[in-house]
Amino acid sequence: MNGPDLYVYAVLPWPLDLSSDCLGTGIDGAPLRLVDVPDGVAAIVHETNSGPYQGADEDAKRWILEHSAVVERAWEIAGTALPATFNVLVRADEDRPAQETLRNWLRDTAEELRARLDALQDRVELRVDISLDRGQVTEDEPEVRALTAELESKPAGVRRLLVKRLEKMQRDAADKLADRVYPEYRRRLVSLVEDISEGRRGDRAEGHVPVLAAALLVHRDRVQELGAELSRIQDEQAAARIRFLGPWPPYSFSELAPAEGISGRNGADRRD
Repeated sequence: MNGPDLYVYAVLPWPLDLSSDCLGTGIDGAPLRLVDVPDGVAAIVHETNSGPYQGADEDAKRWILEHSAVVERAWEIAGTALPATFNVLVRADEDRPAQETLRNWLRDTAEELRARLDALQDRVELRVDISLDRGQVTEDEPEVRALTAELESKPAGVRRLLVKRLEKMQRDAADKLADRVYPEYRRRLVSLVEDISEGRRGDRAEGHVPVLAAALLVHRDRVQELGAELSRIQDEQAAARIRFLGPWPPYSFSELAPAEGISGRNGADRRD
């Protein structure tokens, strides 16, 4: 074996006024270093002999947070980064050390990597989830109000049946409203961002109907403008529930192609 493997955190533009000291430490306090090539890119790594990180859920959560902290520090300094997901390793083998494999990959893909880094300069990822409170959507509906009042005077068995009927009425009304407002809300957000990656529209909270769940690629200068647009949506629709998270490095918009000798999955690492 030609030395240790390399655990990869991110690819950055190079040269930079950047040292391993200003990056802090990596997972479990591992010392960080930079592997650079004269083609304009570098990778942040630490050396390891233990293979991929595997363990209890609490350990995994801590490792992922420590990984993300390294990426975010580098991204803030450089203004752009291509994050690797958790547990991406460059393997050493009998023929070559891991650093040589990594440098070869950086040289071979430098033009593409640098173009992506330039395109993501000063861009951030934001997460937006919009849902509707089913009860609030229908609170002024006469039929719903009448059924709610009727519940109080009925015996338990009848009340259970009426509750199911009430829940169906609320769900159907909220689903109909969600389908109606989705295209409008999406259009309004897309007009302010450079890219959008939509997730599954699944229930995220009891009593809510999902409208839109998306990662957004936004220039730093437009983050407040996007926030203001979401505030307008909230003001217009009292039943709307909006989560607005970030800014983060562009995990969902920076997929890196795998290469021989590199294991794991490079690219999107969406965070909730």
